[in-house]
Amino acid sequence: MLKVRDVIVGLERFAPQAKAAEWDPVGLQVGDPDRHVRRAGVCHEVTGRVMEEIAEDPVDLLVSYHPLLFEATTRLVAGSGPGGRALRLAELGAALFVAHTNADVAAGGAADAMADALGLVEPTGFGPVWGAGSVKVTAFVPAAAADRVAAAMAAAGGGVIGEYTDCSFRVVGLGTFHAPGHTSPAVGEAGATTRAEEVRLEMVAPAGRRDAVVAALVHAHPYEEPAFDVVERLGDAGFVGRIGSTPPGTTLAAVARRVGGSLGGVIRMAGDPQRPVARLAVIPGSGGSLLRAAADAGADAVVTGDVGHHRARAAVDRGIGVIDPGHAATERPGVARLYAAVAALVPEVRDLSAVDADPWRAP
Repeated sequence: MLKVRDVIVGLERFAPQAKAAEWDPVGLQVGDPDRHVRRAGVCHEVTGRVMEEIAEDPVDLLVSYHPLLFEATTRLVAGSGPGGRALRLAELGAALFVAHTNADVAAGGAADAMADALGLVEPTGFGPVWGAGSVKVTAFVPAAAADRVAAAMAAAGGGVIGEYTDCSFRVVGLGTFHAPGHTSPAVGEAGATTRAEEVRLEMVAPAGRRDAVVAALVHAHPYEEPAFDVVERLGDAGFVGRIGSTPPGTTLAAVARRVGGSLGGVIRMAGDPQRPVARLAVIPGSGGSLLRAAADAGADAVVTGDVGHHRARAAVDRGIGVIDPGHAATERPGVARLYAAVAALVPEVRDLSAVDADPWRAP
């Protein structure tokens, strides 16, 4: 029978957790990964009304786009806050899984869904989302031992990039060293200077596996004193924004009308309504911090949520139009994609995404 962990494996293919922003608490937040899943629900966020719905019509697994437990908590006490809702989910026997910024950047995820909804032509990504900390471990190994050392590092958690494992980079070079007379070098002779063909072996690893990977390297390495380096790295980023072309003659006002028809929300517009928009950028959620990146990517206008006054003013001064239909409206196409991903894995799925979807209303 299908288990929570089976659904997680399937959703990992859609939106790998390693692609989430470092600050984003995605993944299983409540529940037992070995719990059986007969029914699932998908919501935008775990609101009070969502809790009422699943209390009346239970699910075994709730998949939410927004995290419930976003900040660290030391108490799970009954109430209307995140801790109280987490406690209630546990009492109801419902596991909670979150796919957020990893669903934004995923191929076919929230950013692509928003671009599709607004008809962008040939969209490309911008605005990298840096994931959890990682390191690059570089070792210098005799050629004959390179495979053994790489295998040991991989077994300790190194060499994983996306769905690929045992990833390494290798280049052959010349290493030199002088071995004092009291040593027992694996290559060359004591008391002599040795020139040896070595492999520069590079492998990435999660920061949390750094020590284990280094220990495995040293244990498998034939030298008494293995040479290796460990550096912190940024890499393997997904992109939270999309930019693409619009039909000839498109204006900022026309984009705003298209946003209203496709995304809904309570729309605000900054900039000249008649401004031509040949290149349009879209960012699901709160994209105000990426307005400059959108301008640098060549956008004439940006559609995103939660744009503050000063950022909107700066964008207009820079010659960029801004259309803000609200946070939730920009994410709705992505939540629909998340629902489709869950529905492809679980036979019976409740769509709770319309329950308390947006706290903002037009007057």
